[in-house]
Amino acid sequence: MTTATVRTRVRVPLRFPDGYATTAAVTTFRGLADGREHLLLGLGDWEAALARSHDGGDAPLVRPHSECLTGDVFGSERCDCGPQLREAAERITEAGGFLLYLRQEGRGIGLYAKLDAYALQDQGLDTYAANRALGHGEDERDYTPAAQMLRTLGASRIRLLSNNPDKAHQLEALGIEVTERVMTGVHASPANVRYLAAKRDHTSHSIDLDTALALAVTA
Repeated sequence: MTTATVRTRVRVPLRFPDGYATTAAVTTFRGLADGREHLLLGLGDWEAALARSHDGGDAPLVRPHSECLTGDVFGSERCDCGPQLREAAERITEAGGFLLYLRQEGRGIGLYAKLDAYALQDQGLDTYAANRALGHGEDERDYTPAAQMLRTLGASRIRLLSNNPDKAHQLEALGIEVTERVMTGVHASPANVRYLAAKRDHTSHSIDLDTALALAVTA
């Protein structure tokens, strides 16, 4: 794995639609493996979190979040990406750590192909079968750039904020020690329940969907 270098870092105030606000130290890089413009957002006291980790304490909290224009920007309820991004920003700010915003739309197949996959899902295919039907892999994401960014900042030990076991497996294979997997909330709605069930059943995401739906009904 080649070494990436810091290109620039700038402080950016963030405010989410529900009013939650935080400030990110947004870092860009040179030399990322796929040549894409991925971002690392340092949230909370990330420098202190790194120092604690280097002294043998808790590792910084990290979420690799794949870009989702429909969910992150437009609030689509077909997925849980927007709510997970919002949740991650607050939890990482509180703990100190990093949000990696990875330009891997649609599990790496791109925005147009993702929307094509949505059309196939409307015909009955699940999210993974739809990708295969389009000639893509079920999940084409590669976390090499994520590992590069973390290594560049000295974060070789992390607590991983994710329900997806593949993220942990890939990062560990790339030399990032995952000291703990921290589950995200389950952001279920009638529009995304089939999507979440496919992630739970097909790729072993840690999602307590039945409990989440029961709470949604009684709320």
